[in-house]
Amino acid sequence: MRWFGGSGPVLLTLLLALTACINDPADVARLEEQLDDQVEVARDVQILYSDSARIRLILEAPTMYNYLSPADPRQEFPDGIIAYFLDEQQDTSSTLVAHQGIYRRRNNLITVRDSVVWESADLQRLETEELNWDEQRELIYTNKFVVLTQPDYIITGYGLESDAGFSNARVLQVDGRIPVSRPAE
Repeated sequence: MRWFGGSGPVLLTLLLALTACINDPADVARLEEQLDDQVEVARDVQILYSDSARIRLILEAPTMYNYLSPADPRQEFPDGIIAYFLDEQQDTSSTLVAHQGIYRRRNNLITVRDSVVWESADLQRLETEELNWDEQRELIYTNKFVVLTQPDYIITGYGLESDAGFSNARVLQVDGRIPVSRPAE
């Protein structure tokens, strides 16, 4: 007796194929938990910031999370950043390295944390645990301990304020000022 006529093997194969395509609901639920439509993840990021058709900053990071929530849109760099600031001739005028960074778009505030080091081409160096840049006020600041190294001296203290170009930096609560003598060249 033939139930499927001559198409029995074809129909049996089709039924087996259809049952093999059914996903386990538990697997689907686990996958949905891992997916977040409010966060974009990027690896090996390089971001170029420009002003008046000139690149002013090159930011590189191993990982970037772009949070899309309208309540708190932000970009986080949990694995560190390195930023190259460029002058008018497109030469690197300074660099900034930090182990973490966050850019809050709502208030245009950039905060870098954990082993923050900024160095300029003219031998200035700033070391601190946290540094903020308020884009609207064009102000760089921190209330953390800082070590500011200039060509002639080292200043230690708490808090720092500076203009965006770092040409007018001042330590708010000076702890010490150490003269530096450079060897004659």
